[in-house]
Amino acid sequence: MNALWLPWLKFAICAGLIGYAGSRLSRYGDIIADKTGLGATWVGLVLLATVTSLPELITGVSSVAIAGVPNIAVGDVMGSCVFNLLLIVVLDFLHRGESLYTRASQGHILSAGFGVILIGFAGFSLVLGDGAEAVAIGHVGLYTPIILFLYALAMRTVFQFEQRQRVEYAEKAAERYPDVSLRTAVVRYFLASALVVSAGVWLPFIGVELALVMGWNDSFVGTLFVAFATSVPELVVTVSALRIGALDMAIGNLLGSNLFDVAILAVDDIFFIEGPLLSHVSQIHVVSAISAIMMTGVAIVGLFYRAVSRLFKTVGWVSLFLFVIYLVNSYLLFLAGE
Repeated sequence: MNALWLPWLKFAICAGLIGYAGSRLSRYGDIIADKTGLGATWVGLVLLATVTSLPELITGVSSVAIAGVPNIAVGDVMGSCVFNLLLIVVLDFLHRGESLYTRASQGHILSAGFGVILIGFAGFSLVLGDGAEAVAIGHVGLYTPIILFLYALAMRTVFQFEQRQRVEYAEKAAERYPDVSLRTAVVRYFLASALVVSAGVWLPFIGVELALVMGWNDSFVGTLFVAFATSVPELVVTVSALRIGALDMAIGNLLGSNLFDVAILAVDDIFFIEGPLLSHVSQIHVVSAISAIMMTGVAIVGLFYRAVSRLFKTVGWVSLFLFVIYLVNSYLLFLAGE
């Protein structure tokens, strides 16, 4: 019995540590945005998204370079992309009054569009499977430099778009934190980031233990359970941002995390010395990639159409579609075996 519950206890402790650090990240990220004059959307897309995605980065590198479980690394990335989009449903449910999609900046459509491109390209590379070996650069797949280029292009394009818009978002208020200096906020922000990284190193090994004691395959564990734990910062930061009124920062964090997560695949590929990473993992990850693409497309429709109706005064029909796709994806992954 101890052998069965010990991995779950470790998992809960690790998720708790990441959750605590994530709440700190939200607060100090908002302080940095307030005192530097950066827009809430940009802070969410770059600053928060990068740090809240550090568990995926550390987990991926540890999985391929130390634990030797590439399926957990890829499953974590793809699963996190799907889970991050599910969090839009959580936001819509918690957001009272008018629909979330009517208040969010349409600038998010640009980052969501790049998300479709990046996730779609990663899914295409997964479908190639062993074919990636023929177009490799050493042990690194040709898709790796392309993913990194697309990520850099996305960041540059979104930044230029935000600069042209020069919108003063409603979430940003002058001197909301007069008792906290910028230097203090930055220091505490990096301390919280260090805690997130430390917990992230632990995750792949817990995932292996869970797979062994529960009899699950690595793809399922990586895509659902490890992805959930490494996405706890996104969950906590997103909800915290919504509570302080920074809706665009919350959505920017989720969409930005998906962009960064796909870039993590390229980093994992560099550390995986046995050959192109995506040719050494299960094809079931394609299901998650397609699910993430469909969910991003649904989110784009919601942000563009700005539907105001809500089902039973809870969430909009856009969120309902997102939730259904997530459930179908999870069920297919559970049925799949190695």
